[in-house]
Amino acid sequence: MPEPVSSIPNLGPAIEKAFRRVGIASAEELRSLGPDEAYLRLLRNGERPHFIGYYVLVMGLQGRPWNDCQGAEKAALRRRFDALKARLAQEGVPEGLEKVLNEIGVGLRRAR
Repeated sequence: MPEPVSSIPNLGPAIEKAFRRVGIASAEELRSLGPDEAYLRLLRNGERPHFIGYYVLVMGLQGRPWNDCQGAEKAALRRRFDALKARLAQEGVPEGLEKVLNEIGVGLRRAR
């Protein structure tokens, strides 16, 4: 039986449910994708970007406590997080209200 996402340190039932919604159903799948691709999947599917959530994921996948991230390492993770958000913006993935409007057919997608 596959290990649940919540078996990874720092990750609980809420993030496990969010990952399940984007097709990541096990800790093995999450480890295989890595933190950046897994986090992008969440963002592409409507999760709001949150730096702490991102670095908690990174630390958990490394088997480290969430608050172990400090100094230069935390700054480097911030740059990675910002790069993920920029990549998402370049892809044109709508966020927030526009995403919902697209889903019901009255957002920007209506013009396509």
